[in-house]
Amino acid sequence: MPAARAPDVLLVSLGSTRGLRYADEELAAALGRLGVSVIVACARPPRELPSMMLTDLAWARAARAAATSALDEHQDEPPRSVIYSSTTAALLWPRVGAIRFDATAAGNRPGRHGLWQRPLEQRRLAQATMLLPWGGGALNEAPLPARRGERALVLPVPVEAGAVSAAAAAPPARDIAALTYAANPLKKGLDRVLAAWRALRAERGERGEELVVAGASAQSLQRAGMLSAGERGIRVAGWLAADDYRALLARARVFVCAPRREDYGIAQLEALAHGCQLVTTPAPGPYAALAIARALDARLIGDPLVGALRCALEDPAPDYNARALAALAPFTRAGVDRVLAGELLPRLHAQPAQLR
Repeated sequence: MPAARAPDVLLVSLGSTRGLRYADEELAAALGRLGVSVIVACARPPRELPSMMLTDLAWARAARAAATSALDEHQDEPPRSVIYSSTTAALLWPRVGAIRFDATAAGNRPGRHGLWQRPLEQRRLAQATMLLPWGGGALNEAPLPARRGERALVLPVPVEAGAVSAAAAAPPARDIAALTYAANPLKKGLDRVLAAWRALRAERGERGEELVVAGASAQSLQRAGMLSAGERGIRVAGWLAADDYRALLARARVFVCAPRREDYGIAQLEALAHGCQLVTTPAPGPYAALAIARALDARLIGDPLVGALRCALEDPAPDYNARALAALAPFTRAGVDRVLAGELLPRLHAQPAQLR
């Protein structure tokens, strides 16, 4: 009986957020479409801890355990390459590999929050066989020595345009005025979104329009003091399955957000792909959707948000959606597949195996 073929890629999935899980699922599926055999080693979520330093340590240890277990299971025929999803997943790696990341600890773990992560991350980025940032902004946050040479390749997370059901005669009505996604509401600036929405309602009067809040429960927002029970004009949809959330995107005229820092912005890119206008504040971090949104309609980028939100609802650019879809071409599955086939795989497998 012939020996089993060695796996092509071990993908070490941190999966600490919905966005990271989605990115890993898309990467594994894309590699599979290209005939690459992939093992996904998923880190086991640790218990909640009181600080970012401890939380990152727990996740790094969980990623190491997942990677070690997968490598031990295939020690006779080890995978040709390893990709660590996030710099946190790579901090305690058992084998050198490529690192795919949306942001660095150097960027999103300032001060005491990243005291041990930042120096170790710098070493790992320098040692990695390849750097696979989601966007150019994430690469710019990496230390300059790590960016030199030919190791870096921007590999976006794909988003797809919303498809209309074959049974439907027309796209769904845009009967939701505005939608926002509020997982981690303080970082996402939900308080600023709500303040802008309330101010706009006070200015324009009661029109029966709603802001729909997804990704958080009404109870949690009330406990945080962001929302009052029964507040008019605001509806909390809570946590939703992916298809249910995308159905809301297909009905919304505007996607609005005010992040205090944005590490990439999958939700914003997905909103553009589903035909929403993107109203946002400028934000620090490798915010991939920001430049696209500014090019589409600079009037919709503002701090405070009230004027931008008013403009989107009352004076939308007529060709906004068509231009958004054209701008998103590099972010489609087909676009990402071309980068994988033409650039990533030849370079990834050209690297010598780095064993433990």
